[in-house]
Amino acid sequence: MQHDASRIRVRRIYDAPEPDDGTRVLVDRLWPRGLSKTDARVDEWPKALTPSTELRRWYHGPEGAYEEFCRRYESELAEPAAAEALERLRTLAEAGPLTLLTAAKEPAHSHTSVLVRALAPNRS
Repeated sequence: MQHDASRIRVRRIYDAPEPDDGTRVLVDRLWPRGLSKTDARVDEWPKALTPSTELRRWYHGPEGAYEEFCRRYESELAEPAAAEALERLRTLAEAGPLTLLTAAKEPAHSHTSVLVRALAPNRS
């Protein structure tokens, strides 16, 4: 998923790195299973930007709904440490291509879509 205006894209971390990835940022709280840090080629791993363990467990539980997950995650992104990490990613995106990496099987229905919206230039 490429966002030309902001030069931000989302890729699965299990996909091979590409030359046009730019800065590669892991946006999952847990390191992906079965992947070495060398193979992943991750430049940054801002854990403050990832959904809390509690929110992640709730979302993957029986009552988790995507719309409510998005709302709760947006609230977490407003916390000081997350807001600072979000501003860092905005700066990286302005400097060149930025690739958000996730192990999620469906990135479009994960926290990465919330992050991309939060990083949009008109949101700062």
